[in-house]
Amino acid sequence: MKIFKLLLIVVLLSGCGKKEKIIEVSNQELDLESEIARIEETRTAFQLAIKEGRYQDLQKFTTHDVITVGPGSEDWNTMNELGTNRGQFPYDSIVMSPTETVIVNDSIAYDYGTSKVYYTDENGQSVLLEDTFLAILKKDKDGIWKLHREVASSRVK
Repeated sequence: MKIFKLLLIVVLLSGCGKKEKIIEVSNQELDLESEIARIEETRTAFQLAIKEGRYQDLQKFTTHDVITVGPGSEDWNTMNELGTNRGQFPYDSIVMSPTETVIVNDSIAYDYGTSKVYYTDENGQSVLLEDTFLAILKKDKDGIWKLHREVASSRVK
């Protein structure tokens, strides 16, 4: 019985160890210019969908588990309150100006830059807000780059 208990403890302890997550990275050569062009296509289509008010189409440009963290300043909070019916992207239009786009591997990239966001206030006036953003993009199985994570700051650098 003592041997059985000892074996049981060993088995249980070996199963409780920290498991490593293995991520496979492809060694295939990437055509960086082509990949950056595809990212720009997604960015352009996203900006156009916002401008045209096609908020239902925005899921085409984001992963199913997208997370965005927008600026938390008072002017951004005002816009978010006015645009709650629009969902995650409550503005009338956005002009994104990336200053750095990096292809990390065949399925992950990031964009860093600034944005100009326009929304209509309660008086019908157009308001401009600016931000700095860092966006992580993932390529889906069809080769389309999509927004996966974004963090933005109302401080423009």
